[in-house]
Amino acid sequence: MQIERYGHIRGSRYNLSLALLMLLSTLLAGCGINNIPTYDEQVKAAWAQVQNQYQRRADLIPNLVETVKGYAKQEQETLTAVIEARAKATSIQIDANTLNDPAKLKQFQDAQGQLTGALSRLMVVSERYPDLKSNQNFLSLQSQLEGTENRIAVARRDFIAAVEKYNTEIRTFPGRLWHSVMYSDLPIRPNFEATAADADKAPQVKF
Repeated sequence: MQIERYGHIRGSRYNLSLALLMLLSTLLAGCGINNIPTYDEQVKAAWAQVQNQYQRRADLIPNLVETVKGYAKQEQETLTAVIEARAKATSIQIDANTLNDPAKLKQFQDAQGQLTGALSRLMVVSERYPDLKSNQNFLSLQSQLEGTENRIAVARRDFIAAVEKYNTEIRTFPGRLWHSVMYSDLPIRPNFEATAADADKAPQVKF
């Protein structure tokens, strides 16, 4: 009888401890203890999409340049500018470890902005060549480039929003408390900045 009573007491204590643990976990979750790492992962995921879309654009450029070259070889300066801007843009890679570096992010942004400008000038040049404007391969590349620029804009917008959400969580209560206690290794993250020349505006590719 005493053994049964002891077992019952132990079982009751275990159930009570389990209930208290579940209640504590629920309260902590409700207090936002997991928000910072969650938002940090969202920033990384959003950045991956930014890189994917910029890479998609970079992959279109060689065929675009070759197509234009077939009709406008005399525009060598413009074609060279696009090629060089692409090489520079693709040489700057930012992963999760360097995403916290404002200088590196600005370097990436500037390089992509230069490529955007070079593409814009290439599209202006193409206006001078009616045969090029009616070439099916060029029209297809034009359409793909336009769609990619739109996806870049969306990816950048989502990244900016994700960084703002993450940074706000760290700077405000109770996130600021959790950051100081548990996540002090996660810093405030830099974000994209608008340039004076609006360098990241999507190039006008419509005719």
